[in-house]
Amino acid sequence: MIMYDLKILLCDDSLLVRKKLKGALAEQGFTQLFEAADGEEAVAFCQTDTPDLVLLDIVMPKKDGIEALQEIKQINPSIHVVIASSVGTQSNLIKAIKLGANNFLQKPVTIEAIVDITQKIVDERGER
Repeated sequence: MIMYDLKILLCDDSLLVRKKLKGALAEQGFTQLFEAADGEEAVAFCQTDTPDLVLLDIVMPKKDGIEALQEIKQINPSIHVVIASSVGTQSNLIKAIKLGANNFLQKPVTIEAIVDITQKIVDERGER
């Protein structure tokens, strides 16, 4: 199995969603997997650490994904942020892209979609 050196932050207010994604990514060879329960935790993580990828839900307590995206991109514009939401409204998508989201996934997110995104990041960094 290929081991990937990407640092991935999974941010969703659903513990079940985070655990499911973490388990599926671990099975794919990703070893640096972190969790945040809301946008506030995600922003705090990005202030002290630099993930390669943040998978960010939109609808969350304390700080939603759109607010968190804006703050994460201010902290470090090179962090790859993917918005994941079941409320895939056109306005949220447009807002997220304008604020610097690198991608937008409709929930339920498939592991294939995440692996595809991580592969692009790995390719961009020139890692194999």
